[in-house]
Amino acid sequence: MADRSSPAPASPGRRRFLAMMGGLTVAGVLGLRPDRVEARIDATRLRRSMEDAYGQPGLDVLDEWFALLDRLDGADLDRQLREVNSFFNRRVRWLDDSLIWQQEDYWATPLETLGRGEGDCEDYSIAKYITLQQLGIPTDQLRMIYVRARIGRSQITQAHMVLGYYATPDAEPLILDNLVPSITPARDRNDLDPLFSFNSGGLWAGGSSRSRADPVARLSRWRRVLDRMRLQGFIQGR
Repeated sequence: MADRSSPAPASPGRRRFLAMMGGLTVAGVLGLRPDRVEARIDATRLRRSMEDAYGQPGLDVLDEWFALLDRLDGADLDRQLREVNSFFNRRVRWLDDSLIWQQEDYWATPLETLGRGEGDCEDYSIAKYITLQQLGIPTDQLRMIYVRARIGRSQITQAHMVLGYYATPDAEPLILDNLVPSITPARDRNDLDPLFSFNSGGLWAGGSSRSRADPVARLSRWRRVLDRMRLQGFIQGR
């Protein structure tokens, strides 16, 4: 079990990882057109959803999140990336889905991650992604990236997810990660091998700059987390 001072790589598990890669191959062949989903919030509904699920402690951390958005509104990009990355890395304890949700692989909404104060790599990445969208960073500059992460100096790898910021579609991304506190260019993360990336508007194989599929149609866990976000107040319409 990992703690805040010593997080462990969050693996979705070999079986579910291979299943997802199979879905990616089909999607790439189909070449579907992406359907964009932009983040919007309904603060009243979010507060009601948080109170119902997590009570006053949940409302307290939600207010911290609102304060983060207010503080970073209009701030320069470097500060937005740095503080959002730090906010979730400090407030969320890494824990496996089997212990949090009693499921092998559960993608949590930002409300669920903040309310629990626990999450795995997908949960960190989703929460950072939605927060940066709220701050006005365009969807096409943000992607969640599935990677193989090498553990220490060994050749052992685990599936892991990070968030990438792309200045342009074919640019080298900056990596926001729950394992490494600093934001670094992808070239400096030689422990990570990218497999595919996605956002609300597209899905990319490897390091390709061309989207090949609709992630909402092809990634069922992403579709389900978007549906729950709409119910909670994070997303209004498409």
